[in-house]
Amino acid sequence: MATDTLKNSSTGAAGVRRLLLDNGALTALIVLVIAMSALSGDFLTTDNLLNVGVQAAVTAILAFGATFVIVAAGIDLSVGSVAALSATVLAWSATSHGVPVFLAVVLAVATGIAAGLVNGFLIAYGKLPPFIATLAMLSVGRGLALVISGGSPIAFPDSVSHLGDTLGGWLPVPVLVMVLMGLIAAFVLGRTYIGRSMYAIGGNEEAARLSGLRVQKQKLAIYALSGLFAAVAGIVLAARLSSAQPQAANGYELDAIAAVVIGGASLAGGTGKASGTLIGALILAVLRNGLNLLNVSAFWQQVVIGVVIALAVLLDTVRRKAGATPVVTGAGGGKGRQAGTYALAAVVTVALVAATSLLHTGSSSANPKIGLSLSTLNNPFFVQIRSGAQAEAKKLGVDLTVTDAQNDASQQANQLQNFTSSGLGAIIVNPVDSDAASNSVKTAGKAGIPVIAVDRGVNNATTATLVASDNVAGGELAAKTIAEKLGGQGRIVILQGQAGTSAARERAQGFADGLKAYPGIQVVAQQPADFDRTKGLDVMSNLLQAHPDVQGVIAANDEMALGAIKALGSKAGSSVSVVGFDGTPDGLTAVRNGTLYASVAQQPSQLGKIAVDNALKAVKDQQIPSAIKVPVKVVTKDNVAGFTG
Repeated sequence: MATDTLKNSSTGAAGVRRLLLDNGALTALIVLVIAMSALSGDFLTTDNLLNVGVQAAVTAILAFGATFVIVAAGIDLSVGSVAALSATVLAWSATSHGVPVFLAVVLAVATGIAAGLVNGFLIAYGKLPPFIATLAMLSVGRGLALVISGGSPIAFPDSVSHLGDTLGGWLPVPVLVMVLMGLIAAFVLGRTYIGRSMYAIGGNEEAARLSGLRVQKQKLAIYALSGLFAAVAGIVLAARLSSAQPQAANGYELDAIAAVVIGGASLAGGTGKASGTLIGALILAVLRNGLNLLNVSAFWQQVVIGVVIALAVLLDTVRRKAGATPVVTGAGGGKGRQAGTYALAAVVTVALVAATSLLHTGSSSANPKIGLSLSTLNNPFFVQIRSGAQAEAKKLGVDLTVTDAQNDASQQANQLQNFTSSGLGAIIVNPVDSDAASNSVKTAGKAGIPVIAVDRGVNNATTATLVASDNVAGGELAAKTIAEKLGGQGRIVILQGQAGTSAARERAQGFADGLKAYPGIQVVAQQPADFDRTKGLDVMSNLLQAHPDVQGVIAANDEMALGAIKALGSKAGSSVSVVGFDGTPDGLTAVRNGTLYASVAQQPSQLGKIAVDNALKAVKDQQIPSAIKVPVKVVTKDNVAGFTG
């Protein structure tokens, strides 16, 4: 009897071990949900859980398409660019050329399929490695999106924008689209000839070919499916942002691949399923949502997500060594058992989450809570805004949560949704794009949360106030400064900001307006350098090859100006005058040294300070002006010593 008991105990332990190994992604999701519920009282709310679903939707749809490719032992790095291109084609054709919306949608989907077919042709018939072929399409797709849009967002048709809305005022349409595309992916993988072909090719391509499978034609279809799913994801993303952003979904291909791998698929091919991919996408969404709520730096979020991906691959290795059941669809006998596993997981999760929710009873802070979403923290100007805001928040006793959108309008929309579901007293937003932030700001307004815009305004939405310098006026000042330095005559180049951002557009408009008064100034070249010092160096180096006699440079921020100075070498400050924008510490140092002639300074620390002051007034229902302008100032070597920023 003792022997039987020991045997049963051993068998039970092995069964639990096998269950965990076979359902590693599901186990990880359960652990994450329980942990986030315990750590944040704002996580386990209906609004926030729906936010998680919305934030997972685009990644999941992309990942479903990537699942087809990875199961067939391929890779597709182009899905993010194809998503942006498809959405841009839809908006461009429907709004700029009057194409009926239905046909525009068909054209957008056809664009995605065509991109996938090109990938498939290069791989199947051109014999290019999938990595190289899809990397090329990544660049081509993004470039075409920028060409078609002219680098600026294009408003999305209202009838399609409803894909970003909710049904019945609470059920998000993106979640429904995600579920529908997941069911289609599961059907294709488990119930169709092409699905079985994917597993055969991924398991052993040569064996599949020898058994009579037309591998080349199947690869065409597989990559076409990936392009189709990417197009749908792009349409859903653009609907959320009410505009087609040419820079949208940048880097999403890595999230899609990560979701597939976390969900149990192997990059070696032959295994994977749609439900696992969905779980992988939810894990990434829960991680980002929870870490936002816990006020974890966006930089550390990348570290955490990288660790999770590595652990997922490690678990796959352990599972294979332990002889765990391969994650392959189509095995009918295991479906009932799998459904039972999911049901048991749901019951355990609900029970444990309910228990952890008791930890947050009556634990709310007495201090006012304010969220600050910055477009990026990879730029000294916005770092100074954060510093000014944090210093003022500490002085006023405000709990300030700061997030970094990393110049991704979609990521910022997620962060603003998280702020809204957390029930903050007020939100401060520095938009990545003024149009893309509108839906999120409207949602916050419906929840009764005042929104303060800083540095850039929000279009088509009501904000409590805008704290900003005038970018157009600043651009005019920069143009006037360089023109007067050159005596009204000379050849100059202009380094533009990141295509598609409002700051880049407004400053470029200011440069153009200001130079109209100086017909003797000839602009020989204008090129974007994305507000980045390294790109400023590279672009300026290239322009000097064609225009070695240039006499002046206007840069849309100090970072690009500093890159241009590096490219100019000894010419900077002597034969070539450079004017920057922002008045950052490094820019002011260059002004003191004489290599940067001037910087149009915006006093970013003051922007952050004033934004927090007015956010607190809004929380207290005090009257605040609709716009607060912080004056810009041209700083040169003559007055830099007295400028404090």
